[in-house]
Amino acid sequence: MSNSDVQNLGSFVWSIAEILRGDFKQSEYGKVILPFIVLRRLDCILEASKDAVLEAERGLPHGVDDPTRDMILYGAAGGNIKVYNLSQFTFQKLHGQDPGQLHDNLINYITRFSPNVRDIFLDKFLFTDQIKRLKEGGILWQVFDRFSQIDLHPDKVSNIEMGYLFEELIRRFSEISNETAGEHFTPREVIRLIVELLLANDVKALTGTGIIRTVYDPACGTGGMLAIAEEEMKNLNDKIRVELFGQELNGESFGICKSDMLVTGHDPEQIAFGNTLTQDAHQKKTFHYMLSNPPYGVDWKKYQDPIKQEAADLGHEGRFGAGTPRISDGQLLFLQHMISKMRNDEQGSRIGIVMNGSPLFTGGAGSGESEIRRWMLENDWVEAIVALPTDLFYNTGIQTYVWLLTNRKQKARRGKVQLIDASSERFWKSMRKSLGAKRREIPENARHEIVNIYSEMLNGGGEWGDYSKIFDTTDFCFREIRVERPLRLNFQANQERIARLEETKTFIKLDDEEKQAIRKAFGALPHKVFKGRPEFEKVLGKALKNSGVKIGAPLKKAIMAALSEQDEEADICTDKDGNPEPDTSLRDHELVPLKEDWREYVAREVAPFVPGAWVDEAYTDTADGKVGRVGYEINFNRHFYKYVPPRPLEEIEADLKRIEKEIAAMLEEVTE
Repeated sequence: MSNSDVQNLGSFVWSIAEILRGDFKQSEYGKVILPFIVLRRLDCILEASKDAVLEAERGLPHGVDDPTRDMILYGAAGGNIKVYNLSQFTFQKLHGQDPGQLHDNLINYITRFSPNVRDIFLDKFLFTDQIKRLKEGGILWQVFDRFSQIDLHPDKVSNIEMGYLFEELIRRFSEISNETAGEHFTPREVIRLIVELLLANDVKALTGTGIIRTVYDPACGTGGMLAIAEEEMKNLNDKIRVELFGQELNGESFGICKSDMLVTGHDPEQIAFGNTLTQDAHQKKTFHYMLSNPPYGVDWKKYQDPIKQEAADLGHEGRFGAGTPRISDGQLLFLQHMISKMRNDEQGSRIGIVMNGSPLFTGGAGSGESEIRRWMLENDWVEAIVALPTDLFYNTGIQTYVWLLTNRKQKARRGKVQLIDASSERFWKSMRKSLGAKRREIPENARHEIVNIYSEMLNGGGEWGDYSKIFDTTDFCFREIRVERPLRLNFQANQERIARLEETKTFIKLDDEEKQAIRKAFGALPHKVFKGRPEFEKVLGKALKNSGVKIGAPLKKAIMAALSEQDEEADICTDKDGNPEPDTSLRDHELVPLKEDWREYVAREVAPFVPGAWVDEAYTDTADGKVGRVGYEINFNRHFYKYVPPRPLEEIEADLKRIEKEIAAMLEEVTE
């Protein structure tokens, strides 16, 4: 089936949604259409074996246990297909029955599926509820009749083409209901790029007989990434055995994915339902390949308690020991989860994950995001990061990045990270017709170029200088040092400053007699501006004593703060040991590259411009105890910045004069 055929099929199925208008909200169309597609797909697959399955059921030994029963009926249904149906009906037979009985007959048909499928329709799709609504709206027969006209047998529509069909429909349903399509699926050319990047250096290891590989997606949606990963691996070696694993939170997406696993001969129990971050369904399992497109910018506030508890209780023995990102974005939680499932053997594991720009640079030194980046880079797991073009996804035009990680780096890549900027026009083309926010696509030749840049580890220079650069892992590391400047204050008991004191809580709590005594003491002070704190403290103390006032430390602190102002010409304030006190309002932080000594950096970049400044050596990193907090960030713009000189002033002036003439001409036309 060609792409146009798939699109035509999608348009036909979409037209069925028009029947639902009025009886269902637009946001509910998918709750009817998607399970009906799955049901029709299963019907087309099982129709030929219907009689054999019913005959096998009649021949089952008395008292046979459920696993044996299922195994026998799976075999009768077609061997590799782990699904059967014991109803007498098929779509063809249902179509020949009394339309008035269709509701009851459909319920019979659905509830006689094998338990693994029956649960999908009843618990995840809640399909019987939708069938009831269709009956009550008087449109059940119309919808069923239209679906009966579609042939979804694998001989007509392959598994990959079914994935395309689901992609097209989910995109449309997401658009009309204002949902984020990116939470459901990833454009196929992006998936193929990720898969080809993952497999680029493993072709030799995947050839031969007896090869088994496991693939895992912790946010698998409808299973598109898993399906394409298997397809690409089988293209390399048709004898390879690929085991697919996944977990999905959305019930409908899970139902579609698990149904696909059922009809393609995979173990459906390896696709789990639930929240990956709080209910890991594949605990203690590790995988050869992991790939995912987790939700971007989705907060994890309602899940934070178990996640933070795991991080606190288990540390690096759990999944989130490196740190937790800000509550508004959980992408790095998914990545940590995937890293925890790396295989610790000779083959190791490879990870491909697509995320937005936030995980690259959000968070300063010591933040959760920075600490997670630190953990990954110091363990030398990050192999490459590819910047993708904008406008690739259906409901967002933001920039995205593919991260590639492994715990078995090739020798040449150890201690290195390759950055590939594939965002330029060289690597994308405009679509003839936009699909939502998706206005661009990565053509096949561009995809092969990106994979080649990666696999050949091309590093700057020549043709690829603008697109690929290789760095040491430490190039992304810096020490954030705290630079202090001395506190300089002048002091004066003028009316404005005294009024400032009288507004403080400390002064307000005094009784009237104490307040008057303090005011009297202030009146005895010289009206001059004191440039040194010791001199003012001496004069103030004498005035207070003469007024019979005894003050405690809190009140003295309030008085000194209210009667002082910053003054660059004043003396430096010192502590009891004679050391200069820092002015916190002038405090600054400098980011010193890890490869450079901070003392040399300060001598060159700070001291000549800020005389008297010093580094707070008590501001240290919690991990290594050295001066300055360690931070990690990966700034693509900095590394791939291209200077564009400003236009000449003469050219700008000429443009302005031309525009002025055009405006003047238009005004003349209006006034005529």
